[in-house]
Amino acid sequence: MFKYIIRNRLVLRFAIYNWLLLKYRKVQYETYPRISGKLFVAGGGTLKLGKKVRLNSCLAANPIGGDSRIILSVSENALMQIGDHTGISNSALVCKENIYIGKNVYIGGGVKIYDSDFHSLNVDTRVSREHDVPKTAPVYISDGAFIGAHSIILKGVHIGLNAIVGAGSVVSKSIPENEIWAGNPAKFIKKMQ
Repeated sequence: MFKYIIRNRLVLRFAIYNWLLLKYRKVQYETYPRISGKLFVAGGGTLKLGKKVRLNSCLAANPIGGDSRIILSVSENALMQIGDHTGISNSALVCKENIYIGKNVYIGGGVKIYDSDFHSLNVDTRVSREHDVPKTAPVYISDGAFIGAHSIILKGVHIGLNAIVGAGSVVSKSIPENEIWAGNPAKFIKKMQ
């Protein structure tokens, strides 16, 4: 009985925290998302959530992602959109320009999605903070895609309709629709049947 009372108090505390956080960060949503755990939302950009988005942000909600939570970081003047009926577990999405995630997308535990290099590849530019302007390119994940746990999606990638990315993959180039890709770097495995 005591564990049940403590658990319900934590759930209520996280629910209030998440509601206040989404309000403070001016997150736009069609219906309030279903959230398990405590979110981390940062940045001054625009974050839009569709209908019935599911965000698992704790070990209890999805142990596959490890003991981590969802990080949604959207820089000033950047746009992140997450479509209807999409589920994300214990993942980090860092948006410097544009990340679009379609409808009915599943993003497994521990996935990282970045639309930026974060730093210049040139060492002389990188060590000089005022000249270190990283390259960015939008990430687009089409409807029905499934991103396996612990995968990394890099800048400029377009994942096609219903495509599947195998667990632990590093995706640095676009994946056509209805194909399965896996590995580091991710490579074509087979067409969907």
